[in-house]
Amino acid sequence: MNLKSLAKDTAIYGLSSIVGRFLNYLLVPLYTTKIAAESGGYGIVTNLYAYTALLLAVLTFGMETTLFRFCNKDGEDGKMVYSTALRLVGAVGLFFLVLVFCLLGPISGALGYAAHPEYVGCMAVIVALDAFQAIMFSRLRQQGRPLRFMALKFAYIIPSVLLNLCLFLVLPRFFAGHPGLEALWVRFDYGVGFIFFLNLLCTGAVTFLFLPELRGIFHGFDRRLAGRMLAYTWPLLLLGLVGILNQVADKILFPFLMPGEDGMVQLGIYGACVKIAMIMALLTQAFRYAYEPIVFNGSRSKDSPETLSDGMKYFVVFGILAFLAVMFFMPVLKYFVGSGYWEGLGVIPIVMAAELFMGVYFNLSFWYKLSDQTWWGALMSATGALVMIAVNVVGVPRIGYMACAWGGFAGYGVAMLMSWFIGQKRYPIPYDMRGMLHFLVLGILLYGISVWLGQLLGVDASTPVLAWRSICLLACNGVLLCTYGYLVWKEIKS
Repeated sequence: MNLKSLAKDTAIYGLSSIVGRFLNYLLVPLYTTKIAAESGGYGIVTNLYAYTALLLAVLTFGMETTLFRFCNKDGEDGKMVYSTALRLVGAVGLFFLVLVFCLLGPISGALGYAAHPEYVGCMAVIVALDAFQAIMFSRLRQQGRPLRFMALKFAYIIPSVLLNLCLFLVLPRFFAGHPGLEALWVRFDYGVGFIFFLNLLCTGAVTFLFLPELRGIFHGFDRRLAGRMLAYTWPLLLLGLVGILNQVADKILFPFLMPGEDGMVQLGIYGACVKIAMIMALLTQAFRYAYEPIVFNGSRSKDSPETLSDGMKYFVVFGILAFLAVMFFMPVLKYFVGSGYWEGLGVIPIVMAAELFMGVYFNLSFWYKLSDQTWWGALMSATGALVMIAVNVVGVPRIGYMACAWGGFAGYGVAMLMSWFIGQKRYPIPYDMRGMLHFLVLGILLYGISVWLGQLLGVDASTPVLAWRSICLLACNGVLLCTYGYLVWKEIKS
């Protein structure tokens, strides 16, 4: 395995994903400061973006992975594969938009947004454009063009962040002299609606920057190729659908399981605190962007099992490092969200552990992708999604948003274990279980020490970061993190 190539591409994709997402996540403290927790406004944002993520999985229907697979098959014309994939996704997206706008009223009412159908229409256009762009982004990854990938990602993120800053920090200053502007602000839930409008503006603008990649759509359309691609991708559609359900079903179901204003308030608190835990998801995404092309390009080589084994080990080692870094510096990171949302900080370790399970499950998924048995992935992901939904249905009315965190933990855990046991029988990979368990036990031990120190010092969510107790805990946690980092360095050197 070319670890230097993997590290280089992960760094570049990580820059666009992690730094880009970080810039976007800077909006979370802005939103949670300007949108009061008790208003439920951030609950609307959380809920609608959950629908967007789910629909994106439907409208791309696994075509990103399918593009990689067919572009690297012997005898396939990569340009024709790309053109066919782009046309398929574009046609599905166009049909989706026609359907949504023909039934905009009933759909908005069913989702609880009868007073704001423009929110639903806006998000429908955004997700259709995102699906179309996803294929072009995948083409850039397949061609090994991470710098172009990064530039286009930032072309959306930077204007979006700047416009949102203007929206919440500058625009309210004009309300005194322009009462009509203030009335419009109130009409759209005190700025919440404008978040969606700005998203649409930035997404549409980036589409025009894809003009060089759009030319590939004119290469043609091969019906037989399309049939083979659809036969390969339909299990990936189910796989992607149930996979994203594990991430967003709790946020979609929550208003139905806990209706009313209190439900939206709790959903907003949960959605805000989960953003802190998304560092693990960013690590997984950056790793995936760099790792998938390496695995598929080397799927015919004899060292592919070794590649998968090394990739799994390094993901687990650095995933635990990310978990510890977030949990050890929570006295600082809690300021990422407004103080009105701090009551939900208890979900973070559970959600981060669930995200680690999801990352391991992603690494385990290559056995059925490389052997063209993608229906196994659909089956395992569906089982995990059902477990997660069951935990939410039973738990949310009783313990609120904590059930959402435990639902994701249980769902990802079940899918991960299923993939491990089934995969080792059908496509055995010599994973370094001893090495991974060594770092897992070490991570659990260090985290346990940190929790014990926090209880001993009396540090909780309300303790100011500059209090001597918090400073003392941070210093001790820094030593614990350096200990883990040193052992990781020794492992890599050896």
